[in-house]
Amino acid sequence: MFEGKRGLVLGVANRRSIAWAIAKRLADGGAELAFTFQGDRIESSVRELAASVASPLVTPCDVRSDGDLARVFAEVGEAFGGRLDLLVHSVAFAAAEDLEGRFTDTPRDRFWLALDVSAYSLVACARAAEPLMEAAGGGAIVTMTYLGGERAVPHYNVMGVAKAALDASVRYLAWDLGRKRIRVNAVSAGPVRTLAARSIAGFPTMEAIVEERSPLHRPIDAGDVAAAAAYLLSDDARNVTATTLYVDSGYHAMGM
Repeated sequence: MFEGKRGLVLGVANRRSIAWAIAKRLADGGAELAFTFQGDRIESSVRELAASVASPLVTPCDVRSDGDLARVFAEVGEAFGGRLDLLVHSVAFAAAEDLEGRFTDTPRDRFWLALDVSAYSLVACARAAEPLMEAAGGGAIVTMTYLGGERAVPHYNVMGVAKAALDASVRYLAWDLGRKRIRVNAVSAGPVRTLAARSIAGFPTMEAIVEERSPLHRPIDAGDVAAAAAYLLSDDARNVTATTLYVDSGYHAMGM
């Protein structure tokens, strides 16, 4: 499905990452992938995973730095002959203390930190990817969102506000980039057991409630999310943009 496609994946941290599940699905379909990592702590893990799919590029990236993003996309362009077909944005961050107490108590600096990393980074990456995707004749971008951007989820707090900004960004980016045949979509996953999920207070309760009250009454794993993302990134979804695809066993449709 992805033979001859070139993609950049941001957000892989380890084997349990949703970003890695998506990357593996793309690579198994024939895509050639580049990867970024944030910080020395996870570098060896990302490099090992990237090597397993014969990645031509693994590079550090701080999404809060315009200079760093410019360097990364220049390296991607060099690695892929000036073209890019796919972009996976699976990047989010909020301070752990802001996912425990009251949203009301979120300080100004950490509020903007969460929105910068979790929402504005998509805008910055899309802007940097635009010329490479235009050179490829079009492209597809997918990001990861969550129902907490639409409804108040206890303890999700400032991350929910960031996801709301991310959701709106998807729609506006889709409008701006659509004329260049660049599609922008999001996957809204239910609770998935990743290392990042452990930082959310009450995550086991969230997981249990979704399984109990969703129409399908079953848990969601990273493979489910990867399958949905692969569809949105594929040519099968050539007329799908500005869309959020829910992978939550139908929980988002329920009133209680």
